[in-house]
Amino acid sequence: MASIKIKLSVLDQSPVRKGVNAARAIEETTLLAQEAERLGYHRFWVSEHHNTSSLAGSTPEILIAHLANHTKTMRIGSGGIMLPNHSALKVAESFRLLEVMHPNRIDLGMGRAPGTDRITASMLNPSNNWSEQDFMEQLNELQHYLHDTSDGGIQAKIKAIPIAETVPHQWLLSSSGQSALFASHFGMGLSFAHFINPVGGPAAVQYYRKNFKPSLDLIAPADNVALFVFCSESEEKVEQQAALMSYRFLQLEKGAGLTSTGYEDIKHLTYNSAEQARIDANKPRMIFGTPDVIQEKLTKLANDYAVDELMAVTITEHFEDRIKSYELLADLFLN
Repeated sequence: MASIKIKLSVLDQSPVRKGVNAARAIEETTLLAQEAERLGYHRFWVSEHHNTSSLAGSTPEILIAHLANHTKTMRIGSGGIMLPNHSALKVAESFRLLEVMHPNRIDLGMGRAPGTDRITASMLNPSNNWSEQDFMEQLNELQHYLHDTSDGGIQAKIKAIPIAETVPHQWLLSSSGQSALFASHFGMGLSFAHFINPVGGPAAVQYYRKNFKPSLDLIAPADNVALFVFCSESEEKVEQQAALMSYRFLQLEKGAGLTSTGYEDIKHLTYNSAEQARIDANKPRMIFGTPDVIQEKLTKLANDYAVDELMAVTITEHFEDRIKSYELLADLFLN
């Protein structure tokens, strides 16, 4: 198998593990960012979730500022800002300020999903109607605000403050392939969320590359793939973490939300045939295993997508296992 030189990055959701609080979850995200930088990871993104007590990351722009202050060189960004929850002007100002404070280190990754249930999303932005046209208009407005240009409308009277000399790198997140069209049209990077949808990703990335239009910020396509990864030298830990993730997927699909759960809480659960079918269907969303298994599977995935950057999303019951997994990945691909 031809091997691609793989860059590794992190997408972190600030999980609130069983027995800890949100303050500790943010502390763990901070410690992980510092360790990822030491290990040579390329970028570190944080997510936007709402009305979910088991995930502490609700406002990426604030957490990005904190993480950038606690690291030195690694790119820090959002994976992503859920753009329909916000006004384009507010996003532009938040990320212009971040770029002023940390020039050439900030990534603005954006998504179309709410990052929550529809009721909560309607409270975040009561005028949101989830149309593709509105999303494209927001992206267009964002370009004007970030580059101090105008299409001649009322926006010509407004400047996104502060005025910045540099522009954050812009990415669109996609799990269906639709945002590949938007990313190619606007000349942004594309991050495919394999951890949400393991089907159709290589075709979406290929479409993006083929149809990419250079922009003021990006002259050639930039892409990566995000997926759930857990690496351990203990096969028992691998099995336990896989069982926990399968349980979490079922929770979400049943509309029960996410709870902070440990392996002891689920180890005696049995599943009916329909639940087992969903567990089996969700398995491709994650690559869990010992180092030799992980190396083979991640290399194959990178080759399938023809990308040179993978973003690992790792949620574990114990923080030391999360750190160790990223260390093992770095040993496999970054050393």
